[in-house]
Amino acid sequence: MRDISRRKFLKEAGTVVAGVAGLQAATSTPSEAETPVGQAAQEGPAPGWRFGIQIEPQFGFTYDEVAQIAKEAERLGFYGLWASDHLFWDARSEQRNCLEAWTLLTALAPVTTRLRLGTLVTCNSYRPPSILAKIAASLDHLSNGRLEFGIGAGWKELEYRAYGIPFPSIGTRLAQLEEAVQVVRLLWTQERASFPGTHYQLQEALCAPKPVQQPPRIWIAGGGEKVMLRIVAQYANGWNILLRSSVETVKRKTDILRRHCDALKRDFSAIEKSLFLAVVLAEDEKELKRREAESAQALGGRGLWASRELGTAGTPERLAETLRGLQALGFRHFQMVFPYKQEQEMLQRFAELVVPQLS
Repeated sequence: MRDISRRKFLKEAGTVVAGVAGLQAATSTPSEAETPVGQAAQEGPAPGWRFGIQIEPQFGFTYDEVAQIAKEAERLGFYGLWASDHLFWDARSEQRNCLEAWTLLTALAPVTTRLRLGTLVTCNSYRPPSILAKIAASLDHLSNGRLEFGIGAGWKELEYRAYGIPFPSIGTRLAQLEEAVQVVRLLWTQERASFPGTHYQLQEALCAPKPVQQPPRIWIAGGGEKVMLRIVAQYANGWNILLRSSVETVKRKTDILRRHCDALKRDFSAIEKSLFLAVVLAEDEKELKRREAESAQALGGRGLWASRELGTAGTPERLAETLRGLQALGFRHFQMVFPYKQEQEMLQRFAELVVPQLS
């Protein structure tokens, strides 16, 4: 099966997914970035796993819908909720909601207590990284240290053009991303931050308050083998990749990331690994087709993709088998996007029917 980039998949499939969260495990020693300040790590029913839900604001959610999903995810023991950072779904979205990602996550902070809150991914192009660092630090305070910071180079040209945001080449966007993660970390960790970059500059910039976490993790999503994975190896605390074409593709890119780490003398094991999965749970093919059709109708004809061949669409037993195989590759974070308008039911099914098979 041919390899495919995250951007190309999202364009073709009509689903933009990236979220990291999962069931917290008492057997893993939590880092400061994993444990909400002032709280012990949440006891989770599946030690060693981190499962979570990805919310795509561009699908059309209201705030009340997302708040209910967040509360349910927390009640069921999920590790976190992540939101993508987009401006609208498609060219026909005059009446389809798309809540701004950082505002949405901030509004979720007071209605949750343990759930990690993050972006996978925020688009670097949409805000100066200096301002983004301030926004993220503020969310970390408002959530009592529950921020997960995911960032990417940006890809959705339709949004860039509509909003008058420059859309440079992928090489330039990657160079901007590389500088941006340095700017963000400097502002989070230095009393006065200066940075003489090509794309971004700081001159004794102040960022107070600093994040509660010292500092929050930076997640970078992508699979570009020459540049993106080198940026991940050099700067990221966590890496997210899309499971789309084959497990062999994921394994190859993981091996390439390891080689970049070796070249930079970076400890490969120090980088958290996460996979994005489009998941549909169903007892049989008839139910699976019905759920896919309902989701496609809710999204204006553009359905959520999940793979029977890869085992991310089907029975709970098949999904559990798939997850065990992926964990064996070194992944412990699994971000799941469910069919639109079926999120709460899928959360319940996953917790009741899949998690017990992984405990």
